[in-house]
Amino acid sequence: MLRLDKYLADMNQGTRSQVKELIKAGQVTVNGQVCRTAKQKIKDQDTVAVNGQEIGYQKFHYFMLHKPKGVLSATEDARQKTVLDLLKPADRYRGLAPVGRLDKDTTGLLLLTNDGQLNHELLAPEFHVAKSYWAKIAGVADENTAAHFQAGISLRDGSQLKPAKLEILKQDFDQDQSEVLVTITEGKYHQVKRMFASQGMKVTELKRLTMGTLTLDASLQPGQYRELTRQELAALGR
Repeated sequence: MLRLDKYLADMNQGTRSQVKELIKAGQVTVNGQVCRTAKQKIKDQDTVAVNGQEIGYQKFHYFMLHKPKGVLSATEDARQKTVLDLLKPADRYRGLAPVGRLDKDTTGLLLLTNDGQLNHELLAPEFHVAKSYWAKIAGVADENTAAHFQAGISLRDGSQLKPAKLEILKQDFDQDQSEVLVTITEGKYHQVKRMFASQGMKVTELKRLTMGTLTLDASLQPGQYRELTRQELAALGR
């Protein structure tokens, strides 16, 4: 059971001190009765309301964001916009954070949640969660490039990467560029960019399309987000 003030704070009704003021002012009811005790224990079957609006409790929150360029994959920054700044104030639940990170100039799928266990399951190396990216490359990737990726790239710093899948989508020999789909099971710093750099190529655009069972919703424009569906949560074991 949760204390009433924690229940309301967790559901983004204000800070602990702010919700205590709501309670003190008689603006909170439990099962239809005004409750002025912040320490009141709330049971699963209890109905809590603020100013007549029922506040259901949800321990964890899950949002799929189409991350745009120019935004940091962080919870806060004094000078630059972060992915949490893209959320409506009502959706900025306590503990919400991006699962992993995308570079500032990288777009695409980013999961935001306060479920720490899921964060671990998606990012921990031992789970080998696959992530796929669409990329535009300065340079023409070919079957030889794909073979190097499949064998496991050796980066310039000497680190050895696990095998990755490279699918060639488009080759433009006149413009010396290509479009590819890359699938990796690691999450090293600037990994995709460094993989192509090791082959003498440069990533000019990068967009994450999938992460584990999640696929970026094609209807989401950059900067837009939505809650995960029941089916998506079930596929994640939630």
